[in-house]
Amino acid sequence: MFIWLFNQLSAAGAGVSFEAWEKITFRASLAAMASFLLAVILGPRLIAWLNRRFREPNKSDSPQIRRLHGDKEFTPTMGGLFIMAGLVVGVLVFGRLENPYLQAALVVAVGLAALGAVDDLIKLRGNSNGISPRRKLLGQVLVAGIAAVMLYNQQATLDDGLMLRLPLLQGGIWLGIWFVPLAVLVIVGSSNAVNLSDGLDGLAGGCLVFAIAAMTAMTYASGHAELAAYLNIPRIPGAGETTVLAGAMIGGLMGFLWFNCHPAQVFMGDTGALPLGGLLGLLALVARQEILLLVVGGVFVAEASSVIIQVGYYKWRRRRVFLCAPLHHHFQFKGWPENKIVVRFWIAAALCGLLGMAGIKLGAADPAPANHISTTAVEARIQR
Repeated sequence: MFIWLFNQLSAAGAGVSFEAWEKITFRASLAAMASFLLAVILGPRLIAWLNRRFREPNKSDSPQIRRLHGDKEFTPTMGGLFIMAGLVVGVLVFGRLENPYLQAALVVAVGLAALGAVDDLIKLRGNSNGISPRRKLLGQVLVAGIAAVMLYNQQATLDDGLMLRLPLLQGGIWLGIWFVPLAVLVIVGSSNAVNLSDGLDGLAGGCLVFAIAAMTAMTYASGHAELAAYLNIPRIPGAGETTVLAGAMIGGLMGFLWFNCHPAQVFMGDTGALPLGGLLGLLALVARQEILLLVVGGVFVAEASSVIIQVGYYKWRRRRVFLCAPLHHHFQFKGWPENKIVVRFWIAAALCGLLGMAGIKLGAADPAPANHISTTAVEARIQR
């Protein structure tokens, strides 16, 4: 919006310089600050409003979880509303709205936030556990499918846009139209993994900050010609604009953590966890780094895997691998204090982010310098 405004003023001969607004990092920083300040300043009023309308009962099927979380009874939930509000405002004000990646991101953000809000409302206003898993998955696939087609239409025009990059190996796998189901899987899987991690005060929000920061470095590098060439990663024109989106996400999350740290004044709810997880997956798709997302989001992968292992092994052997799943509840059952679990998971998330960024060049051969002449070519010239 601001870029459009400055363009109009410049075209009218107003003598306004907007060079700084062309810088992605500058606009991303402003988006982060605006999203953070919006959350911190409006947070108390929004929490009071949520407290009057949306208070989460302790509905866990586990008696021990209900006992451990007894002091959280009727804490306001759906705090994801003001995270998403700050995110959308940051993108609309500081982003280039003609960018196809930002357009796909807005589809994911608004679509999954709406789905999460409906799920939260059903939980709060009835005795059920929200939307049935099948219907929720169908809604996620629908939203992710729209975004996946939007990404495919853009990526198909690029040389490496539909290439699945394989760390530790040269080259990759050309996906073609199979990019669409992969994109749906990444967005939906990431969305659900983050949602499963949202079980302790500050856990999902803090881990997301580290994962988003690491993935943002990859998308920015992909959109930057010199950095992409130096790192020998796919060059994705326009990908750097998602840095503005990521800045708004990080700012909103930090503002939310101001109130979500233990003891939490508000919970994120599916309203925030579903879209934020989906957007993390979308950033990986834009940068063509889906495999490294498994490393960068290692904490979320571990949380989701613990649920899959627990359910699968119990159905097979009627025994449990973990004391309770997702994984953070296992450590609660072992007697770890909540703050210790959260901070240690944050540390693990930071290490996963660093490992992911360190692995961005794994398996990529350094490109030969432009003025390099091969030995064979030199020999041929000598022979002539």
